[in-house]
Amino acid sequence: MSLRPRVLAGALSAALAAAALAGCSTGSTQASEPTTTSETQVDEGAFPVTIEHVFGETTIEEEPTRVATLGWTDQDLALSLRVVPVGSTKLTWGGNEAGSSDWFDAELEELGAEQPVRYDDTDGAPIDEVAALAPDVILATNSGITEKEYDKLSKIAPVVAYPEAPWVTPWQTSLEMVGQALGRSELAGEVAAETEAEIAEARADFPQLQGASVIFAYLTTADLSTIGIYGAEDNRVRALEDFGMTSPALVDEVVKKGQYYGTLSAERAADVESDVLLTYAEKPGDLATFTKDPLLGQIPALKAGHAYAEQDKHVGLAITNPSPLSIPFIAEEFLPHVAAAAEGK
Repeated sequence: MSLRPRVLAGALSAALAAAALAGCSTGSTQASEPTTTSETQVDEGAFPVTIEHVFGETTIEEEPTRVATLGWTDQDLALSLRVVPVGSTKLTWGGNEAGSSDWFDAELEELGAEQPVRYDDTDGAPIDEVAALAPDVILATNSGITEKEYDKLSKIAPVVAYPEAPWVTPWQTSLEMVGQALGRSELAGEVAAETEAEIAEARADFPQLQGASVIFAYLTTADLSTIGIYGAEDNRVRALEDFGMTSPALVDEVVKKGQYYGTLSAERAADVESDVLLTYAEKPGDLATFTKDPLLGQIPALKAGHAYAEQDKHVGLAITNPSPLSIPFIAEEFLPHVAAAAEGK
């Protein structure tokens, strides 16, 4: 599936002309002096705009021309609006050799733009690296920045933080917030509608998933005594529900409100009941190890052969971080395996 060409084909011709008149950069950026690349224009009357978030509110006075992003999806949201950031988080788990993703890179190639500067957030928000890029807005709508980091970043540029809790902002909410911050709310609405159409198409392609219950677990051969379960506020679970699946009551029992993850003892494996069980794998034999384990092997879906363990970290990156750019990739690379698990294949 190819998302962006369809949603933006009608808008780009006018937007390109407007971008040229406004002096926007539409060519490749130079690594030595990165510049935000844009092929779309702002909505009339878009600025100033004030956006509320968990740490208060942020006012952006005029169209940002140097956009930096934090978290692992905000770069996708900006790029879905045809705005290339000057800096973005390095994807250190599941990312490609550039510290990026294949879906992001495909969009960059379509624009003829180069990679943004990539900074590592392993030890927290990379404040110095962000400051070095002199951004005029910092998008962090689905990030884990702390209030202390927010205060430091706000001295660099206006920061649009997440609305409630860290790392769990739905892509729809992030897209709306990023659209406001970049002055492209109208286009954000079009992208949202097209993404929902892609999801509806995937639901039609996989009827065996409609109404099927699923538990997305975290199992590891390093500790077979514990079952981790992702909850309703986790974006990989939200994505599966968007694609037509449901979560059993046990998920809400294990994962407390306001959290996205919980654990229970493998001694309760028989209670982890769903039509499909999903997890990750580090190596090819992991699923067999889980199935043969005397405790984990009592998980009903695992025992019945209705389980799938994703070993490809790049696919895992996509399902963990659904966005308008990654959702078509999820539908093509992940859902067929889920459908096979639902059928016991």
